[in-house]
Amino acid sequence: MKIALWQTGSADLGRLRERALEASAEGARLLITPEAFTSGYAVPDIAELAQPLGGAWDQAVAAIAAETGLAILYGHPERAGDVVFNSATLVDRDGSVLTRHHKTHLYGEVDRVYQPGTSLDALADLDGVRVGVLICYDVEFPETVRMLALAGADLVAVPTALMTPYEVVTRTLVPARAYENQVYLAYANRSGVEGTLTYCGESCVVGPDGVDLARARSGDELLLAEIDTAALARSRADNTHLNDRRPQLYGALAREEHVR
Repeated sequence: MKIALWQTGSADLGRLRERALEASAEGARLLITPEAFTSGYAVPDIAELAQPLGGAWDQAVAAIAAETGLAILYGHPERAGDVVFNSATLVDRDGSVLTRHHKTHLYGEVDRVYQPGTSLDALADLDGVRVGVLICYDVEFPETVRMLALAGADLVAVPTALMTPYEVVTRTLVPARAYENQVYLAYANRSGVEGTLTYCGESCVVGPDGVDLARARSGDELLLAEIDTAALARSRADNTHLNDRRPQLYGALAREEHVR
């Protein structure tokens, strides 16, 4: 399955349609946008911008997916009554919702408006590929990707908003997560400047061997890569990390106190 990542600072649904048409023409079956694509990430009054499920953003992205025949994973602030979540929704090619993830690990002052998500079970099947979803800071905790891998994920898709000087995440942590869990990992970052933040770009798709299949520079870019389930099966046969775990030793990980 070919996938596309759109690295952008845009919050323009018209441009999303253009990029979706472009990705579809290139043979992609899934398009991934950055974190908080529909609104911007480090913007004021994000709580007021947030929309409920089934709102205008959901409807617009569903229409684009149906028109282009392309599944779309997009980041957006979601309002649920008095609560706001940092969300990512995976829309199928017919416009229906396949799965939705609420960011579980909130980052600093920028995320203070959000309620943290409480589950790591956003998974869906797409063209024979089991897709799991995380958002940005989530992927920096090894337990999150491991949970999705144990639940059968082949591809972990991560809308993100990584700023400088934290390039170590995309250059080091993301490849490590892919390798140690034997999954493909797609990391779709923002680009440009927003408020006081400068996004570093470097969106990437990394294979289960920890090697880049595609990596963007710092600007607006459409990135394409192939998810090969046969290659994944061969890699998993050679690298048996999940089978070699010893969970009986890891009980302390589930306790809330710090482990030293």
